[in-house]
Amino acid sequence: MKNTTATKNTSSTLKVLSSISFIIMLLSCSYVSKAQKITASEIARWEQHAKQVTIIRDEWGIAHVYGKTDADAVFGLMYAQSEENVGQIELNYLEMLGRTAEVKGPSAIYEDLMMRLIQDSLAAINDYNKSPAWFKALLQAHADGLNYYLYKHPEVQPKAIQYYKPWYHLMWTDGSVSPTRTGGIKTDQVASFYGQTASTEKLVVNKTDVVDALEEKIQKGSNGFAISPKHSKNGNALLYINPHVPFYFRSEIHMVSEQGLNVYGAVTWGQMFIYQGFNEHLGFMHTSSYADVADVYEEQIAKNKTGWVSHYEQSLQPIKERNIPIQYLEEGQIKTKSFLTYRTLHGPVMGSKNGKWLSLQENNRSLNALMECWTRTKATNLKEYQKALSLLGNNSNNTVYADADGSIAYWHGNFMPKRNTNYDFSMPVDGSIKATNWQGVHALNEIVQSINPVNGWLQNCNATPFTVAGINSPKEKDYPHYMAPDGENGRGINAVNLLSKIDKISLEELIQLGYNKHLSAFDILLPSFLAYTKTIPLNERERKAINYLAAWNGDATISSIATTIAIEWANNWSKEIPPATTEEATTQIIKKYEQMVQAVSNDKKLALLNLALTQLEKTYSSWEIPWGDINRYQRVNPGEKFNDNAPSIAVGQTSSKWGSLPAFESRRYDNTLKRYGYSGSSFIAAVSFGKKLEAKTIITGGQSRFASSTHFTDQAQKYIDGDFKTIHFYKDDVLAHAVTSYRPGFSK
Repeated sequence: MKNTTATKNTSSTLKVLSSISFIIMLLSCSYVSKAQKITASEIARWEQHAKQVTIIRDEWGIAHVYGKTDADAVFGLMYAQSEENVGQIELNYLEMLGRTAEVKGPSAIYEDLMMRLIQDSLAAINDYNKSPAWFKALLQAHADGLNYYLYKHPEVQPKAIQYYKPWYHLMWTDGSVSPTRTGGIKTDQVASFYGQTASTEKLVVNKTDVVDALEEKIQKGSNGFAISPKHSKNGNALLYINPHVPFYFRSEIHMVSEQGLNVYGAVTWGQMFIYQGFNEHLGFMHTSSYADVADVYEEQIAKNKTGWVSHYEQSLQPIKERNIPIQYLEEGQIKTKSFLTYRTLHGPVMGSKNGKWLSLQENNRSLNALMECWTRTKATNLKEYQKALSLLGNNSNNTVYADADGSIAYWHGNFMPKRNTNYDFSMPVDGSIKATNWQGVHALNEIVQSINPVNGWLQNCNATPFTVAGINSPKEKDYPHYMAPDGENGRGINAVNLLSKIDKISLEELIQLGYNKHLSAFDILLPSFLAYTKTIPLNERERKAINYLAAWNGDATISSIATTIAIEWANNWSKEIPPATTEEATTQIIKKYEQMVQAVSNDKKLALLNLALTQLEKTYSSWEIPWGDINRYQRVNPGEKFNDNAPSIAVGQTSSKWGSLPAFESRRYDNTLKRYGYSGSSFIAAVSFGKKLEAKTIITGGQSRFASSTHFTDQAQKYIDGDFKTIHFYKDDVLAHAVTSYRPGFSK
């Protein structure tokens, strides 16, 4: 239970604050979107940028943005992004600014409060003001490109953000699908502590959401492979980029300037840098890291004449108070709810447990992080890329790297706090002692990494870094546990097995390797069960189903009945295993498979198989149904629902949680019998770095988000089949394939 005295005082304070919240909001909330009067000087600045930018869209609808300066390229990028998905850009910034309740209503109040606790707008403004002139120009151009689009398209009605400010991007300094790290603190804990009345309170804090932990981890996975020249047929280093994110989460784009920028890849809606991609000299793939970079502290608190204090060593440290007003939409009106929040020497107070307040130390927002994201796109060799990484700002990603000099490299994480290894930071630690404090940050050469391993290949599939180069990987004993608590998963095993067998590989063969649909989980799950079934009597249905599984090679295909049986069965089977209780444990996917084998009796497994067959019969009138008949790709306009009666495409891929390298997360919906994909492989690229860059890419469905466009699903079948398109990187090639060419603000 939380500290009751603290709760009563907080509650009474909130009542007083609510009566004057509107005034406070006007005075202190820097998030308020007011109607901005556009000045003549702003318009002149925008138009100057527009004169120096050309956007060329090719036969796939991909924007190639050419600017005179880097700032011009950023301006053009934001304009091109706005053309494609201005609504999602706004939603993304509302989330990072802690303003989603202005659109979603009261249900999002505590999501916003949580974001505002860990990301302070005043700090972002200070970072903007102290930014070097060259970077400040990029931030200004970022806002200018968005504002110019709104200015030129008055028919667009933003939900809340009428005007973008140049410091907004400093509230979002990481391009990951899950950029914020909370040490396991959840929204309901924030709500419980800061005043929401709840029938139950989840006050057990660990570094995971215990509900469907396996699903959550695997569906946010990604794959990255780097091949050295010794294993490539053309003698060049190769890179395979395969992030697994919600479909249509990023856009494929190309940025060029006369200041040395020439980078191609995927950009997250609303950001000014290529997140997964390559320039002529090198490429970078980011996989989500589970290295420990955010910690929760148990604070022993008290109240004296001056206010709340926390016990620290032999002293009492004052706890800072800050009012945070949250605006929300209710019954068509914007209302405000204000919160008196607290901050200890470790960070914001996020909840309580057993009478102790829980504070969070993290690095979710930093100037260095955003500068790192930009400078790496202009690096030309390993040394320059390492210089960018040495900013130590990236708190959520691993990096798989390859370059034209033939180097390949891997870094497990980037920002990494130093800590006392005598303590278990996977759980809340004692905040009253100095020994648990962070002790600075590890230098780049101290984190887990592998540069040019002798085996000539590297892989990471969101798993342990201690298998990235097979037997030539870094050794776990050489690093503190908090640096790499990640376990192994089915994709990692599959990748190591495939890469260990290569001699010389072409770019097309690398694509085929990346599309390997072997479900390595069933190499562990099936053998002992199949052996058991040979010793017992089976009914006709059981015998027939088990024969399908016994004859199956474990590869998912459209025509495979065994794939259907295995997926339906394993989904039921996995629920028999209690969810993990720490983030570290949720990454131990191979151990999860082994636990499924060992902890569930063979009789129960057979019963679960029968349950799966019955479920299939009930849903489809037969359990003998090929996987592609029920596993489908369908794209619908924003806001529309999947429809069994509308056209769709059979997909042989499966969820990557069973070891498939490509990911196609699908499920049934309330109104469907078939399963439809919603997340998984998105922008995928295979790149060869030689005297002349060669790259092939594919994106989920197509570049446009609207069904009326020819680019809505023009890449869909190619995406499903792994038939990548050759990209246009050099100017002559871009011009040869240009469909439209225009300046921002002028008709195409």
